[in-house]
Amino acid sequence: MLMPERQRHSEIVEASGHLIDSQILNEIFDSVVKNEGQFEVLEFSIGRTNVDASRIRLKVSAPTDARLRGLLEDLVGLGCEALSEADATVVATDGDGYAPEGFYSTTNHRTEVRHAGHWVPVERQRMDGVIVVDEGRAIVQKLRDLRRGDQVVCGTVGVRVAPEFRERDRLGFAFMTNDISSERRVESSVIKIAQMLRDTKASGGRIAFVVGPVVVHTGGAPHLCDVIRRGYVDVLLAGNALAVHDIEYALFGTSLGVDLDSGSPVREGHQHHMRAINEIRRAGGIEAAVAAGRLRSGIMYECVRQGVQYVLAGSIRDDGPLPETMMDLEAAQERYAEALDGVKMVLILSTMLHGIGVGNMLPSWVRVVCVDIHPAVVTKLADRGSDQTLGVVTDVGLFLHHLGHKLL
Repeated sequence: MLMPERQRHSEIVEASGHLIDSQILNEIFDSVVKNEGQFEVLEFSIGRTNVDASRIRLKVSAPTDARLRGLLEDLVGLGCEALSEADATVVATDGDGYAPEGFYSTTNHRTEVRHAGHWVPVERQRMDGVIVVDEGRAIVQKLRDLRRGDQVVCGTVGVRVAPEFRERDRLGFAFMTNDISSERRVESSVIKIAQMLRDTKASGGRIAFVVGPVVVHTGGAPHLCDVIRRGYVDVLLAGNALAVHDIEYALFGTSLGVDLDSGSPVREGHQHHMRAINEIRRAGGIEAAVAAGRLRSGIMYECVRQGVQYVLAGSIRDDGPLPETMMDLEAAQERYAEALDGVKMVLILSTMLHGIGVGNMLPSWVRVVCVDIHPAVVTKLADRGSDQTLGVVTDVGLFLHHLGHKLL
């Protein structure tokens, strides 16, 4: 492709991997066009087999230096690497809680930075952070955690990213990733997810469940309790509401004042969730209530009995809250991130708020399954960068009923 004279600012970049299968090649070309740039393919080789990588070398140009920098930022996130041997640019921040201008904003993909002539793997990978170089290590930090003098990576020079290329569809999940629909057979999805859970546990991986109160409202709590007892939940992340309505059901047989067996509202049932909160507060907390025999069933009871780590993150709408609910947002985020460290698989069950929050904390190599009755919730995770998400559009209570049986 001939480039017009005005496209003076250019760079040569290279990418390799399953570029065609993962449609990353199209994304690379689209990014150039989006940034009003031009590309010239200098070399392109296609993998000869289904396991061989493809490789492309491009000269990309833009009308201004600023446009070129923006283009390169997009391309680095897609796995392109500028063919220079320069170290990453690091700039010391001049205050607490913010980064220098032009800082590199991280993706959730595996990343390396070039420092002192060597490529250094970036630790604590997550999206929407910054990279701090300290004594030969490169670590992702949040903006609020930066301190004056921290050496922050700026620009894209000396940064390379390795996206998680989509594997060929060995488990038959193409229908879930390509077309989110409520018309798919739930049983087929559950069989594959149950196998993923077994494989993860067999390999020694930890599994996190991110759970919304709809699990209780739809009658899914007893089935989730079965999954917990069978050892498939290592971490439970939720809000105040999940624990409150789970405990309400354990104490009164209702959720939001509705008898879950008959589906009918109970007289003065609207008070039950507040009475549940009061009972736990009087006992001194969930674990104390279990120890005292006041709480004898339910999701939170099983977490305590089975030693499952749980974190409850509060919000402005919470009643009570329960003593364990963390109302300090920053502290709750930190606890979520700590609990997710080393997790290999995550199931998000009918909670858009906590689901998207967890998605932002995860590196792209962690498998994520999102179950929700609303297709928009399932697709939002992928739209916000968690491309590894597999979606199941169905009633979460029905899903857990099937999952419990498949894990027998």
